[in-house]
Amino acid sequence: MKAVAVLLLVMCHLAVSHAWKCRAAPQLPTIVQIDAGQGKVVARDASYSVYMLCGTTWFKLGSPRLKHVTVGPGGIWGADTSNRVYKYVNGQFRVASGLYMQQVDAGGDGQIVGTTYNYYGYCLRSYLAAAFTGTGSLSWTYSSIYLRYYSCGPLYGCWAVDTSFRIWFTKKMVPTSCGISSWKRISGAAKMVEVGTDGTVFVVTRGGHVFQRTGITSGRPQGTRWTKIKMCLPIHHLSYDQSRLWVVSKGGIVMQCTQ
Repeated sequence: MKAVAVLLLVMCHLAVSHAWKCRAAPQLPTIVQIDAGQGKVVARDASYSVYMLCGTTWFKLGSPRLKHVTVGPGGIWGADTSNRVYKYVNGQFRVASGLYMQQVDAGGDGQIVGTTYNYYGYCLRSYLAAAFTGTGSLSWTYSSIYLRYYSCGPLYGCWAVDTSFRIWFTKKMVPTSCGISSWKRISGAAKMVEVGTDGTVFVVTRGGHVFQRTGITSGRPQGTRWTKIKMCLPIHHLSYDQSRLWVVSKGGIVMQCTQ
């Protein structure tokens, strides 16, 4: 698998030159989803098994069958195939009663956000997320309707994609209350959006194209425009942390890209 990935990447570099340089990362067979935060990288495969990357090796985390896993300031969280929410506590995933979520994100300032199985957006306050150790029910705060993908960063706010693949932005979320400003529609369309811990924003379109939001500053947190990142392979999923863009192609090849 790694030999195939290296060959394809060599062919890519021969065919196109761009600001982002990609190389083969440690490969995980049948990888579907990846998430990076605070120097950690987690992923799940087509069998819904969850892994963490340690050096150059993927190590399996626990036994729950998760369809989405996330890592960030709020810890490691996931949603399983029955939409139950889990937190990784003391070496194992602990199920959290409360809302049923189909996607969760731990990239904010301690708070956890996500979307329910019927696409309502919710937020878990930072102190509740930190205090959960495996017992009790979690109380989520309603934040929006009809979101298929929801992601936050600790600096400039949250981004989301709705059920019509439209892109939305809201200013910095208050982690202790989950308070936000109103949602603002951003031009473009995507199937997923990811926010890095430094406020960098990327989207993947339904066609597998990758775009970065440029012009993001403290005075203009929504940025100014989308810049396409050329990829030789159609991309299925991505995440960004510590100046590294982790991408998973539609064929299941893992790449690490830097500028």
